[in-house]
Amino acid sequence: MTVVAAAVSATLISAGPAAAATPPGCSSVSQIGATGYIKGTGGVTAASVKQYYGCGKNYSYVWVWESFRDNAWSSVYTAVVTRDGDRHGGVGKARPAYEVWSNGANTSGVCTYAVGQLMINDRPFAAASSEVC
Repeated sequence: MTVVAAAVSATLISAGPAAAATPPGCSSVSQIGATGYIKGTGGVTAASVKQYYGCGKNYSYVWVWESFRDNAWSSVYTAVVTRDGDRHGGVGKARPAYEVWSNGANTSGVCTYAVGQLMINDRPFAAASSEVC
């Protein structure tokens, strides 16, 4: 029994980034589009960028990977972006916040994607999810 428990624990620890909870004010969202990945110095994956839809709004979400959290990063930002480049619902948080949701964006009728940015050693590193129309 102990061996099985240890194997399960090892599997959970080695899993990828955790699934997102839900944004403030909306209890049910679904991911739309493909996940983007913020790569830090040397191409190391630092964070995931995703777009969600729920409660009639689009949300962007950034999750700083646990394996990267001990590195020199200072803040994280995310927003929903429309095809014309306008940002909606942007939210930025300072470290130690590693999970950030944008505010809900009233952009459900247009093409959008999520953008995320991580400041690493005072340099911006960014990525985007795929565009969804």
